[in-house]
Amino acid sequence: MCIRDRDTAVDCSELTLPYLVTQDDNFKGKRTLLQPYQSVGAKAVVTLAAKLMLAILPPQTAFFKLQVRDDKLGEQLDQSMRSELDLSFSKIERLIMDYIAASSDRVVVHQALKHLIVSGNALIFMGKDGLKHYPLQRYVVNRDGNGNVIEIITKELVSRKVLGIAPPPTDSPNGEYGATEDDAEVYTCVKMDESSGNWKWHQEVDDMILEGSQSTAPKKASPWLVLRFNTVDGEDYGRGRVEEFIGDLRSLEGLSQALVEGASVASKVIFLVSPSATTKPGTLAKAGNGAIIQGRPEDVGVVQVGKTADFATAAQLAATIERRILEAFLVMNIRNAERVTAEEVRLTQLELEQSLGGLFSLLTVEFLVPYLNRTLLILQRSNQIPRLPKDVVRPKIVAGINSLGRGQDNEALTRFIQTVAQTLGPEALIKFIDPSEAIKRLAAAQGIDVLNLVRTGDQLSQMKQEQVSERANQSLIDQAGQLAGTPLMDPQKNPQIAEQAAAALENINQQIPPQQ
Repeated sequence: MCIRDRDTAVDCSELTLPYLVTQDDNFKGKRTLLQPYQSVGAKAVVTLAAKLMLAILPPQTAFFKLQVRDDKLGEQLDQSMRSELDLSFSKIERLIMDYIAASSDRVVVHQALKHLIVSGNALIFMGKDGLKHYPLQRYVVNRDGNGNVIEIITKELVSRKVLGIAPPPTDSPNGEYGATEDDAEVYTCVKMDESSGNWKWHQEVDDMILEGSQSTAPKKASPWLVLRFNTVDGEDYGRGRVEEFIGDLRSLEGLSQALVEGASVASKVIFLVSPSATTKPGTLAKAGNGAIIQGRPEDVGVVQVGKTADFATAAQLAATIERRILEAFLVMNIRNAERVTAEEVRLTQLELEQSLGGLFSLLTVEFLVPYLNRTLLILQRSNQIPRLPKDVVRPKIVAGINSLGRGQDNEALTRFIQTVAQTLGPEALIKFIDPSEAIKRLAAAQGIDVLNLVRTGDQLSQMKQEQVSERANQSLIDQAGQLAGTPLMDPQKNPQIAEQAAAALENINQQIPPQQ
């Protein structure tokens, strides 16, 4: 790793969260960290990480959707099977989200997001036991000219007893990570195999490959997720959000230190007694509150720091810088609530996209897509979900910038319908707008599954026929009731009417559908 990237990341961490990136590579013991004079940086990083977490992995909401490829739907599958497939996909999506909710993935992802904001880089490994995060000081990465990762090397300390290897010779020096005789420096080497197109990796200890450490993974389902906050052309590592505002953070740190130290000096009270005074310093020092002693008031004076105006200027400037930092890290508009609604998630995503530019696009490519592909692969291999045909079914990310697109489609469609109704009137709306199609598009824009929720065209036609039949039957009944009071319908005056009435009643009963 470049020394410049490491030093910059350490500086950014010292002004925000000092424990994230440190100069001390000994990560097994407790370290003494430099504590900043202000907590604005820490608050800004934690808040922005929480908002990013809410945007890319919203709680109780699937960040993806399984879909059948439209080009394959007409070739291999019947159009009528789409509803059944959507229902099955919905069940699989719930199984995947339940698996993610039961794991500790969100905790690790939140930690990685804090590292992204501070240092601009993070590495996540998706193992069988869950996610594992590597901070910047524990890995190096190499990318090609297009920014694609081609090689990763990680370094960590593992007990030799766990590895089952012998300790090194007693005359060998300890490693730079502060390793002892009981610890081994384990290197994990990850490379892209151009011949097979798969990722391959192994682990080394004492320049020897550990037995059974070799493994492979498909290119699109790699367990190694190398994340960046901001990209710079030609650089292997990213730039964090803190680096963009490092000047304001340093200024705020200096002003906060000056205010704290100045306030400490100003709060110190020192009494001066004139050398020729009759008042004795010892008597004054021992006197309690309300005591009566001999002396003259003019003999005693108090040393005061006349820097009130300077303190006010420094405090005003510090408040201005603090407000800029909080606005840059989206801390100013926090709403306290017990539940997070879908609309609030969408507004948070819109706010992040407007403030952070193409961060969503980058996180979608480097995190959400490989994270979902790897999760699907793990669940399919463990038979927790059925295997999906790769050429027919594909997952689609519906979080982040894609969720923003759905929200904008919803607003545009709603405004269009309202404009038609206000401009041309309700009659034109009923005449030209298909209600069934409008409902389907509104549901699609909001990500709602309309299966068994919205009536189909056949169901609407059947219901209309039933209503027409009911009205016709009711008309026959009403007509029979009106004729019942006439002399023609009197059985005594017209003996044939009884047989005609019985036949008519049987006909009506046959037309009326039985009650369920």
